[in-house]
Amino acid sequence: MQELGGRTAVVTGAASGMGLAFAEAFLREGMQVVAADVEAPALARAEEQLAAVRGPEAVLAIRTDVSDPASVNALRDAALARFGRVNVVCNNAGVGGVRNPIGRLDLSDWQWVLGVNLWGVIHGCEAFVPHLLEHGDGHIVNTASIAGHISLPYMGPYNVSKHGVVTLSETLLHELAHAGSTVGVSVLCPGFVATNLIDADRNRPEHLVRPLDEPEDAGARERERAAGRELLGQKKPPAEVAQLVVDAVKANQFWIFTDDQFAPVVAERHRSIESVTNPPQARTLVDYLLA
Repeated sequence: MQELGGRTAVVTGAASGMGLAFAEAFLREGMQVVAADVEAPALARAEEQLAAVRGPEAVLAIRTDVSDPASVNALRDAALARFGRVNVVCNNAGVGGVRNPIGRLDLSDWQWVLGVNLWGVIHGCEAFVPHLLEHGDGHIVNTASIAGHISLPYMGPYNVSKHGVVTLSETLLHELAHAGSTVGVSVLCPGFVATNLIDADRNRPEHLVRPLDEPEDAGARERERAAGRELLGQKKPPAEVAQLVVDAVKANQFWIFTDDQFAPVVAERHRSIESVTNPPQARTLVDYLLA
């Protein structure tokens, strides 16, 4: 899809961070954009920001809970009603989850993270792939993470969700090729990007709120989170990631990595698989943030 002008993109998680940057980048390419997010006030602000890029007629904002298939189907229907056709779908909405060892996680932690990060992508594919196959002029971009290639400790639900998105995307790529389809697939595997993912629990559903931590645990977690905010704020700007996504859609490029910080770790893991040896000991997320 070398020319994006005049086409329509749907972006989930579009109220902030990478999703908002994707939407802005697509608008600058001459596309119409359907911006979806679960956070209504932030989505309203994003809609104003996006309308300033190319005019309100090119933007549609729809509150969407990607963990709910009915909500994603409604997003698809609204996009088609407004613009007639969708060409690019960015299944980008995501949450970070709670950093705890397996065994100290609550079942609600798994349900929340997998519901958004993995089921959200599944719902997006189920809703939009048939439409893309109908007209053939389309591309899916699924947001995974470098955590889809390595398994950092204390990030069980996040790691599982992102590994799932990677294999889902590869499977879709192969199936489309077997069908002779012209629809493309990309999987975005970012490292550290300056977003507010660390505060994603502001949108955690009430029915999936975890039991209260011990006070000392909660205090330590908030101190860690504050340090994480400061460190993440110094990382790659979302606009740079958005340009990588635009370029990948145009080039029909499957893998999108934002940097090579984790390339040695991924390579070491692959070598352990090839040699059937135990995986190398992984450092923690905080270790990498501080590196």
